[in-house]
Amino acid sequence: MGAAAGAGAVSAAPDRGRWCWSVLAAALGLLTTGVSALEVYTPKEIFVANGTQGKLPCKFKSTNTTGTLTTVSWSFQPEGADTTVSFFHYSQGQVYPGNYPPFKDRISWAGDLDKKDASINIENMQFIHNGTYICDVKNPPDIVAQPGHIRLYVVEKEILPVFPVWVVVGTVTAVVVGVILLVTMVLAVLYRRRNSKRDYTGAQSYMHN
Repeated sequence: MGAAAGAGAVSAAPDRGRWCWSVLAAALGLLTTGVSALEVYTPKEIFVANGTQGKLPCKFKSTNTTGTLTTVSWSFQPEGADTTVSFFHYSQGQVYPGNYPPFKDRISWAGDLDKKDASINIENMQFIHNGTYICDVKNPPDIVAQPGHIRLYVVEKEILPVFPVWVVVGTVTAVVVGVILLVTMVLAVLYRRRNSKRDYTGAQSYMHN
């Protein structure tokens, strides 16, 4: 009898363990239902003229609609520093600027959560604002996979790039290709006309003969 009871206890232990794992898996499934990665999009780098307003663009993609739980936080990592400082927070339509002196009375909200836009403006940018800006968006139950990072350069107005390099290269390439095509078309037309004249002259000579 004792041996039989022991065998029953041993067989019950694995069943109890499997039941616990099943309950845990079900609970995790309920918690993760509807959760997906929230993607944040920012330019890699921007240039702003000293003393002017700079806009820090930040867009995000989320499968859930935005609402009262949606929040936006901006942080700043000064040039040459290893630590970041939170200087702006947006939640429920309210702006909560931080106490970081370089941004005091300079930040304004420029986004629209309904349009998945979390951009901000910084007034009167100075060289102390050189560094990396981090845009972090939370839209529960979606979770952010990776915040957006922008490398910002404050430069003198005289050396501010008017157009990005890729725009200049693309424009020059398009112009060169257009000129080549135009020259090719003109040569083709001239060649065709010359051949037409030869054929016409040859036909007249044949008729006279």
